[in-house]
Amino acid sequence: MDLLTALVGKGLRREPPTRDEALAVLATSDDELLDVVAAAGRVRRQWFGRRVKLNYLVNLKSGLCPEDCSYCSQRLGSQADILKYTWLKPDEAVAAATAGVSGGAKRVCLVASGRGPTDRDVDRVSKTIEAIKDGNEGVEVCACLGLLSGDQAERLRAAGADAYNHNLNTSEGTYADITTTHTYADRVDTVRQAQAAGLSACSGLIAGMGESDADLVDVVFSLRALDPDSVPVNFLIPFEGTPLAKEWNLTPQRCLRILAMVRFVCPDVEVRLAGGREVHLRSMQPLALHLVNSIFLGDYLTSEGQAGQTDLDMIADAGFEVEGADTTTLPAHRRSDEARTAAGSGCGSHDTACGSCEHGEPATATATATATATATGQPAGTASGSGSGSGTGPRTDLVAVRRRGAGTDLPPNA
Repeated sequence: MDLLTALVGKGLRREPPTRDEALAVLATSDDELLDVVAAAGRVRRQWFGRRVKLNYLVNLKSGLCPEDCSYCSQRLGSQADILKYTWLKPDEAVAAATAGVSGGAKRVCLVASGRGPTDRDVDRVSKTIEAIKDGNEGVEVCACLGLLSGDQAERLRAAGADAYNHNLNTSEGTYADITTTHTYADRVDTVRQAQAAGLSACSGLIAGMGESDADLVDVVFSLRALDPDSVPVNFLIPFEGTPLAKEWNLTPQRCLRILAMVRFVCPDVEVRLAGGREVHLRSMQPLALHLVNSIFLGDYLTSEGQAGQTDLDMIADAGFEVEGADTTTLPAHRRSDEARTAAGSGCGSHDTACGSCEHGEPATATATATATATATGQPAGTASGSGSGSGTGPRTDLVAVRRRGAGTDLPPNA
């Protein structure tokens, strides 16, 4: 039985691949890429059909962060020419959120730069959450405010927050290489606090920071163990004025392999294609929809995305449909606390009562991933840095600083 057939079978049963299998996905060649996408697509469709969930970011407070995360344009000492402003007023945040919902977004993500919120900040965001909920029936609200302390997660939940985002970003072993002002353990603790408060946990990664294949597999398996409901996959946007400005390590093919690996490791989790897709996937973005079941609509925190209508057209042209507010994103077995307890910890943990093992036939992909998985940062058949099977260099011209929407007088992109 070849690698892809085995991975599809495990994904349909919600069983985890081995670390070697996950590494082997990253080590496949460009000639095998479509087979990898087809196999992971089988798993994606098993749990999410052809639905695509839309999410919309509202940057409540931009720039001026005291943390030194090397990848971030808002970091301490950043020279990136981004928008900088203090807290939006609740009515401004509601207007931005409503624009996203009107564009088709099912979830609004409220983000603020900083190490973590003060109690006054939590009060401010709580009022904003309540106002958004009052004006947009059925919308989900996710908060992303940094490290949580005390009862802050409980207070956000009481205000109506549905989820909390705090990414692990990279492996525990290399975390200190990108951030020194807080620890990997701090991030894990915040995710657990959110879960303990009854918030849906959202935690993901950033690829393209110079990490190895082993680092990518490490962080994804750590996420599986942490068991978030959604896993956003960001691809580094190398902003000029940040320490990682010269890190152009991704190709469209590399990005697709990473997304496939995440889907195999966390088969029934909301995998969200997040920042950097326009910069690194470019014209191959529609292929990624066969791997992820969630994307951000429009712009990001400090960078511009492609036009909101272009996102909608891409989804329709690729044969997918926007997930409606009346549809529950996660499969039934992940929505039941009893079922999740019976299944054990970890995203995709197997529950024999779900009946999913009877679904689907063996994978039909014919290619076998013959490359040996290694701990190097490059998959087989791919050159280092900007090289790839596409034969193009990095598209630095696609890094566009956001100049519209929240914090400006211009309408948002939604």
